Amino acid sequence: MRWKCYNSVISMLADNKTTYPKQFYADALAGLTTYPKQLPVKYFYDAEGDRLFQQIMNCPEYYVTDCELEIFTQQTGVMADHIIRGGEPFDLIELGAGDCTKSRHLLSLLLATDTNFIYKPIDISTSTIQFLETTLPIDLPGLRLIGMNGDYFDMLAQTAGNGTRKVVLCLGANIGNMPVAEAQDFCIKLRSYLSPGDMVIIGFDLKKDPHLIRAAYDDEQGITARFNLNLLSRMNRDLGADFDLGQFKHYCIYDPASGACKSYLISLEKQRVKIGDEIIAFQKNEYIWMEISQKYDLAEVDELAVSSGFTPVKHLLDSKEWFTDAIWTVKQ
Repeated sequence: MRWKCYNSVISMLADNKTTYPKQFYADALAGLTTYPKQLPVKYFYDAEGDRLFQQIMNCPEYYVTDCELEIFTQQTGVMADHIIRGGEPFDLIELGAGDCTKSRHLLSLLLATDTNFIYKPIDISTSTIQFLETTLPIDLPGLRLIGMNGDYFDMLAQTAGNGTRKVVLCLGANIGNMPVAEAQDFCIKLRSYLSPGDMVIIGFDLKKDPHLIRAAYDDEQGITARFNLNLLSRMNRDLGADFDLGQFKHYCIYDPASGACKSYLISLEKQRVKIGDEIIAFQKNEYIWMEISQKYDLAEVDELAVSSGFTPVKHLLDSKEWFTDAIWTVKQ
């Protein structure tokens, strides 16, 4: 909402920058001309961003992937039992599907039980959807798949109202990419595209030892730092920007009281950066807020479900109880 007052001005500017991706250009200028400066998470994921994020998920410090993968390998049957219910057909819609490492286990089990469903992965990354459309039909014979490339809600709108029950997967603690208030807005909006009896399976990273959390977002190999800096590289390439990556440094902090883990890029010097025909001034030590990874406890997860129009059904926890895949249904 803090960008709202810039939208009309930035849209007019973007209309004159036909050589730049209009929405990316508008969003980047909006974020960098407000205070504090920030950039939208969705633009992290170009081809290089995808590659770096896969490396992050394989970092020894990044426990999130292993915890959720354990749930999907050890508790897939429980999850499938809740999904299949009366046996009626359904669309299995995955928001931010990525490489589908975790959900493949569920897909495989559903296919083995002759479940009647269509898998609809949604991802902002064109390369990701192309990868899934190419590889999944080979790896999982018989899978009916419709890849959907775009923003979550734009794509969900295309599936709404078709009369088919929906099961929505939102894995990888992607809900944590938003502050709590925005997460609630997201869940309320998600609910608006669903009908009574539809289901959501949504991953939450849980509050735990603060040292473990901070290490996961500031790995020793510096992959997370390169992931954040890659967005500046993308802006250089796609928006005609001239960021000097050597003049920005990754920094992250975790607040155990609020559960918010935030990442920043710090300007090491007073500098001016050109984006298209616009100039953005940075003071020394000024930051760009790059991302948040919000942590929850189980009671907060249930509260979020109820306040957003869902009924909490079950928590599927890993053996360390560091992560939950929460099963919610839409209230009747």
